[in-house]
Amino acid sequence: MTSQAQTLLLFGATGDLSRRMLLPSLCALHTEGLVAEDLRIVGTARSEMTDGEFRNFARDALEKFLPAERRGGMADFMARLHYQQLDVTTPEGYKELAKKAGPGEDLAIFLSTAPGLFKPTIEGLAAAGLAGEGARISLEKPLGTDLASSCEINDAVASAFPESRIFRIDHYLGKETVQNLLALRFANLMFEPLWRSQYIDHVQITVAETVGLESRVEYYDGSGALRDMVQNHMLQLLALVAMEPPSSFTANAVRDEKVKVLRALRPISADETVTGQYRGGASNGQIVPGYDEELGRDSDTETFVALKAHVDNWRWRGVPFYLRTGKRLHERVTEIVVQFKQVPHSIFPGARMKANKLLIGIQPEENISFTLMAKVPGIDQEGMTLRSVPLDIAMPDAFKGTHHRIAYERLLLDLIDGDQTLFVRRDEVEAQWQWIDAIRETWAKEGVLPKPYASGSWGPSAAIALAERDGVSWHE
Repeated sequence: MTSQAQTLLLFGATGDLSRRMLLPSLCALHTEGLVAEDLRIVGTARSEMTDGEFRNFARDALEKFLPAERRGGMADFMARLHYQQLDVTTPEGYKELAKKAGPGEDLAIFLSTAPGLFKPTIEGLAAAGLAGEGARISLEKPLGTDLASSCEINDAVASAFPESRIFRIDHYLGKETVQNLLALRFANLMFEPLWRSQYIDHVQITVAETVGLESRVEYYDGSGALRDMVQNHMLQLLALVAMEPPSSFTANAVRDEKVKVLRALRPISADETVTGQYRGGASNGQIVPGYDEELGRDSDTETFVALKAHVDNWRWRGVPFYLRTGKRLHERVTEIVVQFKQVPHSIFPGARMKANKLLIGIQPEENISFTLMAKVPGIDQEGMTLRSVPLDIAMPDAFKGTHHRIAYERLLLDLIDGDQTLFVRRDEVEAQWQWIDAIRETWAKEGVLPKPYASGSWGPSAAIALAERDGVSWHE
């Protein structure tokens, strides 16, 4: 699909995601002239609003969440916005929506609704003629709570849209540094020959948050860290690190290689996992309550998980992938650490050798750092003194004059343009759920319960032991 959409239909247009991410992203794309002048944006939600009231809503969102220097085209952007009230469970309402949106050809649909509303929404779109051959649909997570519910959602969407017109969002794939991982691996000769078990000792992927439940109380307690973060974001990062070189930078070529990795993930045993739940403590200089206190009841939902994973193929045989994620941790950080092996023999007597390390920072700062051994300046009479030094590439410094983009800018533009490369295919989603479901079954069978950890820490001590028994320390 290569034709550019003429209308973008936003479901959940008055929600928090729309305020914080979607409307600011679209205004930024408009300001930079990256979308066609005739693109119309039609918002829809249950709230009753006129076009003018929706534009006022959008203006407030842009002034709060979009930097002033990126709002140069805000006045003209408002002219693109239209609104139609809709209860997605009411079939007759889609007729009015179709009138407002125009023909179903060259239509991009962004669906940000509760998973339980996907099916009636798809049925309503199809009945109103909004699922024509030129229409494409984007789905925001969560896409189910397990493999069975995910298949049910995917089947409902597939009843009206073929796979070539389904865009499943994982917003991590829109982040600049995540995309830069592909450039780092496949546009530089120096890394690819070393990107294998002969030279890499292990890989760490950390997604740490300092926040607690915030406004996601009911969703999170029914999900937990494994399904909220590992099933989608972290497995996508793992797949990008471990995938084979695709034949080309096209949607199917990239996604073919990712799904091979996901299918090669070895089933995990209970002793290769650690779960935790935060208790009260200090976070960001403030005293914060524990999970049960925030929730208002006792719960066995995990807010932290650490895993030792293996990709069973030739490239990664024997290389562990350590994954950890959690809430109320010591700091907010998302990063990938590729730890290389030590040199097989040191010719420098007395030197404290450290293995090379590649650090890919995704948030809060986007950067790439590579550590290597170098001589300390000076005259040494008793041998050469070496020290590990970093080579840092801070993305804002390396590319001055560019804006820090919202991840949704890239994804919304690709949806409008019909490029699926940074979106997740159905077989990827199902491979991820198969692996996650097996872990949850193991936890249930073994009676695994989350271990308590203090807010502001790096999680349960058992997570440290998970890595240290292999001689590995988490990067902190």
